[in-house]
Amino acid sequence: MSPTVSHKDSSRQRRPGTFNHSLDLKSGPLPPGSWDDNLPEVVGGEGDKEALLRDISTVDFSKTPRSCRAELSSILLLLFLYVLQGIPLGLAGSIPLILQSKNVSYTDQAFFSFVFWPFSLKLLWAPLVDAVYFKNFGRRKSWLVPTQYILGFFMIYLSTQVDHLLGNTDGRTPDVVALTVTFFLFEFLAATQDIAVDGWALTMLSRENVGYASTCNSVGQTAGYFLGNVLFLALESADFCNKYLRFEPQPRGIVTLSDFLFFWGTVFLITTTLVALLKKENKEVSVGKEETQGITDTYKLLFAIVKMPAVLTFCLLILTAKVTLYSMYVSIMAFNAKVSDPLIGGTYMTLLNTVSNLGGNWPSTVALWLVDPLTVKECVGASNQNCRTPDAVELCKKLGGSCVTALDGYYVESVICVLIGFGWWFFLGPKLKKLQDEGPSSWKCKRDK
Repeated sequence: MSPTVSHKDSSRQRRPGTFNHSLDLKSGPLPPGSWDDNLPEVVGGEGDKEALLRDISTVDFSKTPRSCRAELSSILLLLFLYVLQGIPLGLAGSIPLILQSKNVSYTDQAFFSFVFWPFSLKLLWAPLVDAVYFKNFGRRKSWLVPTQYILGFFMIYLSTQVDHLLGNTDGRTPDVVALTVTFFLFEFLAATQDIAVDGWALTMLSRENVGYASTCNSVGQTAGYFLGNVLFLALESADFCNKYLRFEPQPRGIVTLSDFLFFWGTVFLITTTLVALLKKENKEVSVGKEETQGITDTYKLLFAIVKMPAVLTFCLLILTAKVTLYSMYVSIMAFNAKVSDPLIGGTYMTLLNTVSNLGGNWPSTVALWLVDPLTVKECVGASNQNCRTPDAVELCKKLGGSCVTALDGYYVESVICVLIGFGWWFFLGPKLKKLQDEGPSSWKCKRDK
């Protein structure tokens, strides 16, 4: 283990010549007692701002920092993997719009929103992804390759069933329960792929360029979401295609959901095969830095990370920060990559990203669920009737009346969320700023020998 690291405000200056000697890694490990008692400890002080989580005893100063151009192929691979990750998210995000066009209630749409929760719950199985793998095949590829293969085959199979689930074949109403279960499994696989890619990014890129992982994540996921959501909905719409892309009107769009699923399922299979055969994991990563002692050890490290004051405060803030607004995604991802300890990289990154995702998902589910109860409707055309329950709505219609919205719950929630947002910023915002000044020792988990 490296010397204990912490920041001391009263630390004294090193004696001339001592620093260079302590970094001479070629001479082997330092003998006991060679650490000067008058020296400030390694991590902390001025070095905190840049060299987050770097153990000075493991740094090879004979190597020059690698530029992003030297790792361009790895950056492009990460970018494409995150694009693939965004496709399932985009497709799942397009289903509520399709359901809404079929007059599905807000309550059913709120139930369907559970499909996005695997990205908020992936912390539960992230330690398994970190601890269980085939060493000869690669720690991250052991999960990435089979997960993407399953995703590919799952999408191809789903392409044969999705029209039936949406009620397009027999004119029935969409089977919301079956759609929710199906796309929940779909997102579960995508979340598992995300764990593997996040962990691989910390070792695929050098420490100098690891910040580009957040850029790849943001750009890739956004591009994938755009392809699976906006582009798909445009090409699936007969009105859009007839107006902008066709000379002769047709009753259907250029593509259907089943066609789209089949195409991207094939892309997943081809891409995964190429990654499995051509991309090798970084063999230079030291055992102590990248490997853990097993599943139990990984979960213990996870709980140790959660109990650290800086991490716990950060999680609590992010968990509530997105009640009204999901913003600064790239900055948060870059911050997560900067402070994550490579000792348990996949699980650490997954912990921070999971809390971030959960902070964005649970308000969406709750908000959708509350729209109907907060909406005030009146029965017009029938005396002494109301529209508070489904039975009352039916009775109003039978008596010749109709339910008219007097106060939309959407606007009620908008006002409430604005007030909550201002309150969060004034009371909890300063704590978030203080976390930026924390030294790396606040984020690095101490591991038992």
